[in-house]
Amino acid sequence: MDMTKQDSLLRTQIRVIGALVLRETRVTFGKAKMGYLWAIMEPIFGTAFLTLIFSIVTRHPPIGTSFTLFFATGILTFQFYSKLADSLMAVFQANRGLMAYPLVKEVDVVIARFLLIAATYTTIIIVFFGGLIALQIADYPAHLDTVLLAILAVALLGLGAGLTNAVVMMLWPTWKQLHTVLTRPLFFISGVFFIPSNFPPDIRYILSWNPILHCIELFRAGYYPMYNPQTLDVSYLFFYIAILLLIAFGSERLYRKHQK
Repeated sequence: MDMTKQDSLLRTQIRVIGALVLRETRVTFGKAKMGYLWAIMEPIFGTAFLTLIFSIVTRHPPIGTSFTLFFATGILTFQFYSKLADSLMAVFQANRGLMAYPLVKEVDVVIARFLLIAATYTTIIIVFFGGLIALQIADYPAHLDTVLLAILAVALLGLGAGLTNAVVMMLWPTWKQLHTVLTRPLFFISGVFFIPSNFPPDIRYILSWNPILHCIELFRAGYYPMYNPQTLDVSYLFFYIAILLLIAFGSERLYRKHQK
């Protein structure tokens, strides 16, 4: 009987999350199909424009022969993380009205938005790199399993950071503005434009504390056949993610109990 009840509760929660994902899709992109299509194409056009600008300044990438490929492996991974960390920050405030429904829990709205963003950016990555391959600007990934692992890592890292930000912002609304200022340098120190191996050991050590850099290095290690990054530490990356997720979901649960 208990197993049947648990199975019924699980199915109910899955249906609730599914309904929330559809709601998030309509709220974020509108009812028109072009809304979701534009959400995919806008980052692609933006990345292509940035790639064009930086390729004029730097024609020779640190690895490989295509600056477009090198820059894309960095910028799309970074944008994936940033979108999750920023969008999940406001998830509780945006869905405050839904909390009145007994079946809807705080974690449900977090997971729904996370799934939508993760699916969107995974599609963006597939379309962008598929376009590079079709235009013969890039080859197929050398190690597809490693690329997929990097996508999983950056998704979970963004989930942990976004949920932590959401809890902090509920306690301290000014955190949204402060977070924007504090995280702005991440774009320049996460390996989007460079590879850490080109720096002296002391600088590499400081940079190695940045988990986003490890996500980008992992993505590039999967894409480039001969790239063996010295700074990449997969164990550290997933240990950091595990701790961050524990803090995120633990603090959310404590905050929810305190509110009740």
